[in-house]
Amino acid sequence: MGGRAVLRRRTGAGAGLTGVSGPSEPAPGPGARAERIGDVLVVTIDRPHVRNAVDADTSFLIDRLVGEGEADPAVGAIVLTGAGDRAFCSGMDMKEAAVRGAGHGLIPGRGFCGVTERRVAKPLIAAINGHAVAGGFELALACDLVVAAEGAVFALPEVKRGLVAFTGGVQRLARQLPRAAAMEIILCAAAIPAQRLCELGVVNRVVPAPRVLPEALALAQTMLANGWSALRHARALFDDAQDVSMEEAIAIGHRMGAQILNSPESREGVGAYAEHRSARFVRE
Repeated sequence: MGGRAVLRRRTGAGAGLTGVSGPSEPAPGPGARAERIGDVLVVTIDRPHVRNAVDADTSFLIDRLVGEGEADPAVGAIVLTGAGDRAFCSGMDMKEAAVRGAGHGLIPGRGFCGVTERRVAKPLIAAINGHAVAGGFELALACDLVVAAEGAVFALPEVKRGLVAFTGGVQRLARQLPRAAAMEIILCAAAIPAQRLCELGVVNRVVPAPRVLPEALALAQTMLANGWSALRHARALFDDAQDVSMEEAIAIGHRMGAQILNSPESREGVGAYAEHRSARFVRE
């Protein structure tokens, strides 16, 4: 069902996982690969010969690689990016879809690449090295932070094919953009430059293409210098707050706060401040 993964040992950068793409496309290399860079797992869609379109095997493989990153206590954040400089991801492999049916590679309960319908336990950063189209845009919208290359373009062209970006794209745009801006993307299949999405608050940084991955890694390190347990709770509270009234969101915060205020992490953080030193958090 999913792609086959091979574990490779790397010196200096931790363990790297590489996968083999499915039989629908005679790919010259793996469909996806993952590499540890410090305490960050970088998952790369590696099908540049088809603009990083994702076939079913690659979708299942990315789901597995992200899951392995979630389960690894030494991984604090996950970066999603694409190989090459043309595309981050151009969505599902349409040639495969024509044969096996559209949506063949969706992971039940988790969506495209196992990411777009799932609350990933650790922070996700999208390093958008090129165009992010259809499922590629949905992947970016599912991430906590987005760094995009100058010249990158985002689009949901599904309506041109009689489809709808139903695995998170339309739903997340409904939360992140004003109606008129979202409708232009969804109903007109408009291609939106990265800089415009940065102005609208969907993209965090727009940088020269060679700086995309380094900038994403720098954001990850800035984040991971903080308490990891606090990061986990803050993300969960933010997500919960979007679905309930303010009163209920405050109540959820207070229930969470009782655990946070008595944690070893918070005692270390407060003590470090009082002693004028950097906090030495124990990673949980």
